[in-house]
Amino acid sequence: MILCQKRILMLDNDSEIHPLFENAPNTTEFKKLRKRLIRQTREAIETYGMIKPGAKWLVCLSGGKDSYTLLALLYELKWRGLLPVDLLACNLDQGQPGFPSGTLPEFLKRMAVPHRIEYQDTYSIVKSKIPTGKTYCSMCSRLRRGILYRIAREEGCSSIVLGHHRDDILETFFMNLFHGGRLASMPPKLVNEEGDLFLYRPLSFVSEIDCEKFSNALNFPIIPCDLCGSQDGLQRQQVKQLLNEWERRTPGRKQVMFRSLLNARPSHLLDTNLFDFVNLRINHKFEE
Repeated sequence: MILCQKRILMLDNDSEIHPLFENAPNTTEFKKLRKRLIRQTREAIETYGMIKPGAKWLVCLSGGKDSYTLLALLYELKWRGLLPVDLLACNLDQGQPGFPSGTLPEFLKRMAVPHRIEYQDTYSIVKSKIPTGKTYCSMCSRLRRGILYRIAREEGCSSIVLGHHRDDILETFFMNLFHGGRLASMPPKLVNEEGDLFLYRPLSFVSEIDCEKFSNALNFPIIPCDLCGSQDGLQRQQVKQLLNEWERRTPGRKQVMFRSLLNARPSHLLDTNLFDFVNLRINHKFEE
């Protein structure tokens, strides 16, 4: 307990706590950013009850800014005694042309991060089944999810941890609203269909721009997310552009919209499965 308290008090300490932070700038701006991200990540983990002491988490790394940010923040929380779980980083090499297969293994080895690299050529499968000009993302995601479930079970992990952030959650909400006809998004905590694994999103309260600033400041070896060449014209990109334009015109609008996901009022919507409108009654003293 004393050690944990000391680590919490060292939040503003300038000393490097892990090789992941070896390039951390010694600036007030970065220290504020780091402190904010730690607070937001810890808040999401505690709010949604993600911690089970002694559990093992499979931390999924794509090589993008978000997954690097996730890995670094989880290691800092673990060092501070605020995350009593084991972490296993995992990258799935899906065989995309041009994917720098050595980047993540070399980085994780140098950072002394326990990891597993899995090679599965899902790219060829998707290419053979999706017509030219169509996007690969949906099918690719399903294949990737199944492989990660298998790896988690093989490694004795109870949870799969993903790097989706606040902006991803907002974009998914509007994707479902505009194209799916439902009010739904990415929950911070979910149980898979088989019921044997949790899916966690500890960066749920973190903005995309902060992930970008953080990963750039630490000079992580970013791998582009468009290696498959299927990203242009996606509906998600259109939604992202719309949200960014709203934010440009009215700074802070994204955060206001995100807060609405934390403040749902079923009685002010129309879903009879969420609220019993049929049996809604007025006060008897006003009835005729």
